[in-house]
Amino acid sequence: MFEDFYEFTATPFSRGIPVPALYRDNDRDEHINRLKYAAKHQLFAVLSGESGCGKTTLLRRFHNELANTEYIVIYLSDSRLTPRHFYKGILEQLGFEAKYFRGDAKTQLHKEIEIMKAVHNISPVVIVDEAHLLGREMLEEVRFLLNLKMDSQSPMALILSGQHSELWDKLRLQSYTAIRQRIDIQCQVSKLDMAQAIEYIKSHLTFAGCQREIFSDAAFDDIYKFSSGIPRLINKVCIASLLFGAQNRKNIIDDRMVKLIIESELA
Repeated sequence: MFEDFYEFTATPFSRGIPVPALYRDNDRDEHINRLKYAAKHQLFAVLSGESGCGKTTLLRRFHNELANTEYIVIYLSDSRLTPRHFYKGILEQLGFEAKYFRGDAKTQLHKEIEIMKAVHNISPVVIVDEAHLLGREMLEEVRFLLNLKMDSQSPMALILSGQHSELWDKLRLQSYTAIRQRIDIQCQVSKLDMAQAIEYIKSHLTFAGCQREIFSDAAFDDIYKFSSGIPRLINKVCIASLLFGAQNRKNIIDDRMVKLIIESELA
């Protein structure tokens, strides 16, 4: 409803924003470049960050910017992921019916990847999201998965993405030393600073076709204080504020309105 009142042509602060319209900054561009390097050289990368900081959004950008003539991206997100379901999920996304036993499926996967590389010159990039929820068995399998031809090369680029503290609390355990030592690239998605948060909000409004100022400078301050620079929370307070503003016929959303929204709806 606020789209009509503010004369938007699209809905800002939603998860469905097209990749080309996503907010960009130097830090996130650097993470994309590092992940591209991992894809090119078939490396093992870990992408981490606090909940709501935009890890999955960054992965969308990464996927979109990879040439589909050179790479095939396989995305898995399952808190109960086991090695058997891991191989099954990859093979099914590649268009094959996986063999039942884990060892057979792993051999099948390596064979299909070699054919895919040799015949089509396409390399797989496997993304495992919510990796902080992976169990010991699956994390141990990563060590064996990346071994190929007497550990001289990896069969694929593998990216684990998860919440920073929970994922690294696991990986720093002595029992996972061998896995940790195999990590080639680390990326930590950080919160936005104040200037970035304002640019983030403005980029969403520009995407929505906004032709004028809607949030006051003081409103930006309170949005940032509430969100601590976490994009998901910025989205939440901005949408709630736009709904309130439209319902009350307010052309400008000021700090008093943002404070009211935070105290009454988001506290």
